[in-house]
Amino acid sequence: MYPNAQAMVVASFIGDSHALGVHWIYDTDRIEREYGRVDEILAPPSDSFHTTKKAGEFTHYGDQALVLLESLAARGGFHLDDFWQRWQDLFASYNGYVDQATKGTLRNMQSGKGPEEAGSFSDELAGASRIAPLVYWYSDDADALEEAVQAQTRMTHNNPVILQSGLFFARTAQDVLAGVSPITAIERAAEGFLESPISQWVRKGLESKDTDSLQTVRRFGQTCHAEQAFPGVIHFIARYESDLEEALIQSAMAGGDSAGRGLLIGMVLGAHLGKTSIPERWISVMKKTGRIQELLEKKLEF
Repeated sequence: MYPNAQAMVVASFIGDSHALGVHWIYDTDRIEREYGRVDEILAPPSDSFHTTKKAGEFTHYGDQALVLLESLAARGGFHLDDFWQRWQDLFASYNGYVDQATKGTLRNMQSGKGPEEAGSFSDELAGASRIAPLVYWYSDDADALEEAVQAQTRMTHNNPVILQSGLFFARTAQDVLAGVSPITAIERAAEGFLESPISQWVRKGLESKDTDSLQTVRRFGQTCHAEQAFPGVIHFIARYESDLEEALIQSAMAGGDSAGRGLLIGMVLGAHLGKTSIPERWISVMKKTGRIQELLEKKLEF
């Protein structure tokens, strides 16, 4: 197993948990005014989409990623039917925000569609953002990884560009785990998507690496949609290639869908920099740290 594999997963969850407090606040002046520098894990404000959540918990993105990790640990690998059932159980009585992609998938499920066809047509990058557990489980099996990434993404986000995004970030993270620098891994992964919008998004993100992050995300767009979120993720990885903490802080300060970005930024930079790059104060506040570590260790039993 690669030495930074577990750190990759923990850092991805940290990216979601750290973003929770300011998630979907688009007014960056408000973030700065009310929170200052977002360098701690915070509770959501009273007008948040996540008012049922406490500091250290996850958004609905992170909760789904945890269900994915639990499925992998229980079955010793990816089994779509098991993940599908656990995902349904999560949302059967979910105490948190339910986004449009989830609502669309649940409607399709209720009409009799199964996990291969129930996914919404959402173009939100979050569908491809929860893949760190899969990269961990299949870090040395590219074919199995890509098959699992496609299946888990399609289950809720059956949109070609989101399916491609999942493959792109899986290949990037796998390369980084093997010792390739994030920027080089991004460039290498992009070679497989020359006919896709991904190629343009990668170029935009890399070309922005020396620009101000807040202004860059405003220019790209702060929303969940891949056209805006994808180049933003590339920007943060490239600009803060050696500083995971600063990457996540600046992503939170930039507003919008910082949780969707954070899962991917944390995954790639965690794979690159390892456990020492994750602030201990964040690890100690994240409520599921122990559970995540327990689940990661299950892989060693198979």
